[in-house]
Amino acid sequence: MSSLPVDYVKVASLKPSFQNLNLVVKIVNISPTFVIQSKKDGKQHLAAEALVGDETGTITLTLWEDHIRRFKTNDIVELRGAYTGLFKGSLRLNVGKNGRIEKAKGRIVEVNMKNNLSEKTYIQIPWHLSESRPFKKKRKR
Repeated sequence: MSSLPVDYVKVASLKPSFQNLNLVVKIVNISPTFVIQSKKDGKQHLAAEALVGDETGTITLTLWEDHIRRFKTNDIVELRGAYTGLFKGSLRLNVGKNGRIEKAKGRIVEVNMKNNLSEKTYIQIPWHLSESRPFKKKRKR
């Protein structure tokens, strides 16, 4: 990647809606591939879920298309420009169009399997039911 200094975060510090994350994680396992139909263009895309982690915890990373073939269990990977999101109340790590994932040098000897952030359920409250709505109705005078 680049030679500029980069701030890396640990898995345990991840929360929903974090953006532009840099991490170094170990791939614990990769699920069998499955097909997802895009709502945008109607095309079918291959995807797989990888459990990744470091010494602080684990999280599910979604791999798409060519990333599935490039990586395998026990690979150490560096994620740049990653982001977190919720899928059915489960925290997920993603690398979007602007993010990158590459094999990394270095070692992660032990992965903390006891702290799986994707196993915790987050309750999603639709913004229109929230106490702090982003848009407030104007009062009629």
